[in-house]
Amino acid sequence: MSRAETGAPAAPVAAVRPSRPLWTLALFRSELTTTFRRWRTLALLGVLAAVPVLIGIAVKIETSDGGTVGQGGGGGEGEAPAFFSQITNNGIFLVFAALAATLPVFLPMAIGVIAGDSIAGEASSGTLRYLLVAPAGRIRLLLAKFTAVMAFCLVATLAVAVSGLATGALLFPLGDVTLISGTTVSFGDGLVRALGVAAVVALSLVGIATLGLFISTLTNSGIAAMATTVGLVITAQILDTIPQLHGIHPYLFPHYWLSFADLLRAPVYWDDLVKNLELQGLYAAVFGSAAWARFTAKDITA
Repeated sequence: MSRAETGAPAAPVAAVRPSRPLWTLALFRSELTTTFRRWRTLALLGVLAAVPVLIGIAVKIETSDGGTVGQGGGGGEGEAPAFFSQITNNGIFLVFAALAATLPVFLPMAIGVIAGDSIAGEASSGTLRYLLVAPAGRIRLLLAKFTAVMAFCLVATLAVAVSGLATGALLFPLGDVTLISGTTVSFGDGLVRALGVAAVVALSLVGIATLGLFISTLTNSGIAAMATTVGLVITAQILDTIPQLHGIHPYLFPHYWLSFADLLRAPVYWDDLVKNLELQGLYAAVFGSAAWARFTAKDITA
């Protein structure tokens, strides 16, 4: 006989919960989709992609009369960097020049905006509490935010590199690549090195991305978090140029940013490249742990 016929109480129906792996994957996908659908993200990527185009056009105009980049500067501060002087000989150098131009300011500022707004933006808009109601957990949500920020680091770097390569191919000749060390390699080898440079640049932004994520857990104001992160980028850059503070330079996250140029040597100089990756890993460990400690204990009121 059934429980209904005997009057016995019905067995409780187990609540249907999404499996943790599937829910985690959906959460990560949702964060990535949300991040890259925002008009602010698209605008930042558009600005970054426009930088190589502007550099390429400026170099083309300056060299249209047969001159060279930086000609008449007299050396010193008026002399163009080595990458810029090579653009007219080989368009692939526009990739390196654009990354060198955007890495000190534009790329970290864009990362600072995205990372600073990751948690604080949700809190200021009132959606953070609803995100935590879902069975994601704070740790998974924090990891999803970090993954989205790192994905933006990679996409932003590729936007600069791809735009630089396309513009360089349209405006200048392509061919074998003469490295900084004077060795000439094939164009295919040059493309592989360009991809490696883009990867190193993206990894160089891990420190500021993690720092921005930590700052984002300290406030409920997205604007304050973004401004603080960008301010720290500028401050670190200024401190890194003061000779009297040379003792702290190796510990500043932007100190080894331009070490990617060592990939354009034969053989490759690995010392500063390794130091850069170690430093970024240290920042990720310290401020990632701080973000975890803060966010898991934070009283969510919005």
